[in-house]
Amino acid sequence: MKQAQIRAKTARRFRATTDSRHGFAVSGNLLNRNFSAAATGQAWVSDVTYIRTGEGWLYLTAVLDLADRKVVG
Repeated sequence: MKQAQIRAKTARRFRATTDSRHGFAVSGNLLNRNFSAAATGQAWVSDVTYIRTGEGWLYLTAVLDLADRKVVG
């Protein structure tokens, strides 16, 4: 490896991005893991993911309607 001037690529250290020790109000669990709805617009769920790009980090959020499982936003 030394002669070829190559070296191992080390893994990045894990960095926590969430601080759960805060004094802010926490929203209640309104669905209680009941992920079904009788009519559209009754219950929406969402998720956020982070995408690394050459210009920095982008945030992608999807909002789903639980009645018809379609993306609404």
